[in-house]
Amino acid sequence: MNSLMLNTDGVQIPQLGYGVWQIPADEAEQAVATAFKTGYRHVDTAAAYGNEEGVGRAVRASGLPREKVFVTTKLWNADHSRAEAAFDECLARLGLDHVDLFLIHWPVPRQDRYVQAWKAMEKIYRDGRARAIGTSNFTVANLTRLMEETDITPAINQIELHPYLQQRELRAFHEANGILTEAWGPLGQGKGLLEDPALTVLSEKYGKTPAQIVLRWHLQLGNVVIPKSVTPARIAENVDVFHFILDSEDMAAIGAMNKGRRLGADPETFNVT
Repeated sequence: MNSLMLNTDGVQIPQLGYGVWQIPADEAEQAVATAFKTGYRHVDTAAAYGNEEGVGRAVRASGLPREKVFVTTKLWNADHSRAEAAFDECLARLGLDHVDLFLIHWPVPRQDRYVQAWKAMEKIYRDGRARAIGTSNFTVANLTRLMEETDITPAINQIELHPYLQQRELRAFHEANGILTEAWGPLGQGKGLLEDPALTVLSEKYGKTPAQIVLRWHLQLGNVVIPKSVTPARIAENVDVFHFILDSEDMAAIGAMNKGRRLGADPETFNVT
């Protein structure tokens, strides 16, 4: 499993993680346990997912040393003005004494409290309860404001990113400022991406599934990527992407698939609390 260095005191994040969005609370423990057995060492949850308890049970029951498992959770939108208390609640649900990465889930521009939340998260980081802090669904403007008004540059920004929405401007901003890019919805959320003929051609060429081709593309771009599945065979398939390399021509072919097509919510207008 490849790891990438965060901009935070030498903390490394496994480049491929296991996402648990939309996994029911009563299924999360078994799903994460299966992921660990398959080789994952990075799990991504959130307060809003309602499954932190199951994730925490799987981490504690895994038999893996805590330092070998990278756990991410996220601050929900309604909690920007009470980030420290909300973080404590996340830890209690997880049953852990720290997390490896704590993210602001969305900027929620209408309420305009993400700078306030970030300052509280800086304290959480300085207290050692989160080994790194970052953002999710932040735009260039959001990140620029954080960097101008606070002390710590986010370690990572988790964004919707897949061949139909490649976010080149935002990724370039990340690179210029030492922020890692993390892709959610990396396989297009089952909304037609994996049936694209361009991926079918590459699947046949490499003897890999379209999902494996897309995940390999993410890895070679330098993204952290968190595919989600509850099917054991798919979980195993998604982690089996470290033993082949897409050539430059095929990387360019996937690059040409960009449509600027967002499948999830737009951070500039998503104001759900």
